[in-house]
Amino acid sequence: MKVSVAIPVLNEEKQLAGSIAELCAFLGAQGAYDYEIVIADNGSADRTLAVANSLAQRHREVRVLHLDQRGRGRALKGAWGASGADILSYMDVDLSTGLEAFPLLVAALASGNFDLAVGSRLSRASRTRRGWRRELLSRGYNQLVKRLLGTKFSDAQCGFKAITREAARRLLPVVEGTGWFFDTELLVLAEKLGYRICDLPVSWLDDPDSRVKVLPTAWEDIKGLVRVRRKLRRGAYGPLLAEAAGTRQAEARAA
Repeated sequence: MKVSVAIPVLNEEKQLAGSIAELCAFLGAQGAYDYEIVIADNGSADRTLAVANSLAQRHREVRVLHLDQRGRGRALKGAWGASGADILSYMDVDLSTGLEAFPLLVAALASGNFDLAVGSRLSRASRTRRGWRRELLSRGYNQLVKRLLGTKFSDAQCGFKAITREAARRLLPVVEGTGWFFDTELLVLAEKLGYRICDLPVSWLDDPDSRVKVLPTAWEDIKGLVRVRRKLRRGAYGPLLAEAAGTRQAEARAA
């Protein structure tokens, strides 16, 4: 089994080398699977790309993907779409989510019981440290997702997710979001199409140097939610629902 870990980066020249070194040491100590780390640089204007290329020369498991256009969703689509790994994952470059949860993320998919595994900062068993403003915004946004779209997963935006290659092959072409809304749209469509999602409690420490611009991101998310809700109501995903149902029936017969 091979696991791909994508790290989307934008102007992270100061933090990138330390995070990749820590991640390489952690994954190298696991020994349960082969892995690759894909640094997905999307539109950096500093020395991020140069640092990434240097790291790829230093670590054989690291490779670099460069995109001129910005957008976390665009970076993840590029990294996951080009990978031949069995399990595709990503995490934020600041490693805000405790790495001790990563083997559990992989194990959930390797077991065959789930198609996606997502870190949740809002689970009762999770341990988080962040300011009250971010906590309030996060909880408010996730409640909005539930009310508008009737979803069950608890945390749409935690930068700590994994998906099987087969699920990614079917879902990625349908996800339109190329920015921060990518996460939400991926999970909403996965749940509506019957894919099995594992909600995993995590430890999470807020990064005070986060590059997220709250107001533009919130507006992008709201527009994305309205778009997806309209498409669901129009039945735009009908063919995909039928295809997913057929796949599930075939899997059940094979089992």
